[in-house]
Amino acid sequence: MVTNTEGYIHIIEYLTEHLSLFENRDNVPTNGATVMEEIESQLSSLIINVCSQNEALSFNQRNTIIREVDAIVYDLEEILSGVVNNHVSPAQLEFIKEWAMLIKNLFDTEIHAQMLSQPSSST
Repeated sequence: MVTNTEGYIHIIEYLTEHLSLFENRDNVPTNGATVMEEIESQLSSLIINVCSQNEALSFNQRNTIIREVDAIVYDLEEILSGVVNNHVSPAQLEFIKEWAMLIKNLFDTEIHAQMLSQPSSST
């Protein structure tokens, strides 16, 4: 759905361009949450928002979205492997939120394109 798109590649490149943000050990943690916990929290909210905003999604489409988010989490674990268990800093949290919104926009775009390509059923 989205992980095989050019848009996703650009979002991953955007993340890699900002890896130094995650390498800075001088950041003061915002709370007890780790980088991975915040990523999972943001992406969980993304799934809920995408599915609730698109009530016409079928069960299979919703499952596809969940599988895609699992793949995204896997990619993030690979890219951020050295820091996923570090406490998240305010700057990192802001970046994670922004990055998650880019992912949500990618899902919104793909879902919209799929809905447009489906034949409409008239009664």
